[in-house]
Amino acid sequence: MNAPTLIDALRAAVGDAHVLTADRHDLSAYEQDWRKRARGRALAVVRPGSTAEVAAVVKACLAEGAALVPQGGNTGLVVGSTPDDSGRQVVLNLGRMNAVRGIDSANLTMTVEAGCVLQSVQEAAEAAGLLFPLSLAAEGSCTIGGNLATNAGGTQVVRYGNARELCLGLEVVTAKGEIWNGLGGLRKDNTGYDLRDLFVGSEGTLGIITAATLKLHPQPAARLTAWAAVPTMEAAVDLLALAHRHLGPGLTGFEVMGQFALSLVDRHFPQLRVPLWRDSPYCVLLENSDSESEEHARTQFERLLETALEAGTVSDAVVAESIAQAQGLWHIRESIPLAQAEEGLNIKHDISIPVSRIPAFCAETDTLLAREIPGVRLVNFGHLGDGNLHYNVQAPLDADPARFLAEQETRVNTLVFDAVARHGGSISAEHGVGSLKAACLPHYKDAVALGLMRSIKTALDPQGLMNPGRVLA
Repeated sequence: MNAPTLIDALRAAVGDAHVLTADRHDLSAYEQDWRKRARGRALAVVRPGSTAEVAAVVKACLAEGAALVPQGGNTGLVVGSTPDDSGRQVVLNLGRMNAVRGIDSANLTMTVEAGCVLQSVQEAAEAAGLLFPLSLAAEGSCTIGGNLATNAGGTQVVRYGNARELCLGLEVVTAKGEIWNGLGGLRKDNTGYDLRDLFVGSEGTLGIITAATLKLHPQPAARLTAWAAVPTMEAAVDLLALAHRHLGPGLTGFEVMGQFALSLVDRHFPQLRVPLWRDSPYCVLLENSDSESEEHARTQFERLLETALEAGTVSDAVVAESIAQAQGLWHIRESIPLAQAEEGLNIKHDISIPVSRIPAFCAETDTLLAREIPGVRLVNFGHLGDGNLHYNVQAPLDADPARFLAEQETRVNTLVFDAVARHGGSISAEHGVGSLKAACLPHYKDAVALGLMRSIKTALDPQGLMNPGRVLA
């Protein structure tokens, strides 16, 4: 690779002001991942302003054999969008491509560029009287391109599905620098292989998502939130079944939070006033989005909770009386990762298990970790409604968190991932594989599936220049 020649070609493609190099700029925001688990060194950070410019950048890198690392908001949790430390990779940051290209209210779709921040997408839909339901804690900084590249989940998957289910079409720049325009907002198109689903979830290893046509929904007439204390994980699963029965498609959120997870929020953010956690092993946060009225939604909630209280599934519960109270309850749930970070470095897991197997998984794995690493603390919370747990492991109280992470991460991951496999689950539910889990994938992914994935990668990116070292190690 001739670095000066490549830099000149990149500047010709996007303009001198949009090619950032270490000799002229501070690149730290682009070179370090959100969790501060890795710090790389980029040859350059390129910020194209159009799909044509992205294509030109890809062709320039292809000509010089330089690897490309696509990057959106850089909020990922598996080190999937930062360069390695070689100083030879080009970071392709899509932040300038943030336009809403159009909203088709009759078709219930909107077309946006990949650099649009998720919250901006939500607000644009709301301004049109519609709903884009993808919602996650990083929505104020993550981008729709990254959400699609990792098939993000979030808090409303139980009703609306992952990012994949919310996408009707894509615009992609291929590894050859060609532009595929697949932005049609069709719900039915049975004309061959589904290329959209190939690129969604591929983590930038097959091509660069530059725009997407997204599926919108009508705004609900009312949205209510409840917080319930449950005695066991089995009771939480029973409550989920009751919620499906009583609320039907109105059930748009179902989050479970372990007692220790909530104790960290109470310790580090006491102003949030966490309800009902002291006397209950788990709490559940439910959301009911009703198409009729607030009165109807509240009646449904009251009947659900009355049934659950009578059955002993719930020991106590509160229903938010205002939007502010509901937002406060959700803020508590979203503060768990922040509270855990305040407590110290930790080992994070993003796993999915069939909902029916979650109680057995937790009982088995809790006991296993307590036996193997005495004093270990489990921060268990997540999207129980779709079987996704963030089963995180905190160091014992008297241990140094950094040393615990360095010495125990591989062992803890093996114990947890082996248990996930025994219960028919996945080691990555919504965060992706990135580079953190790439080496683990061959141990837990079907060998035939891995072979097919490698064949696709070779066919679409024969030089291996698209986000190398991610997903497939």
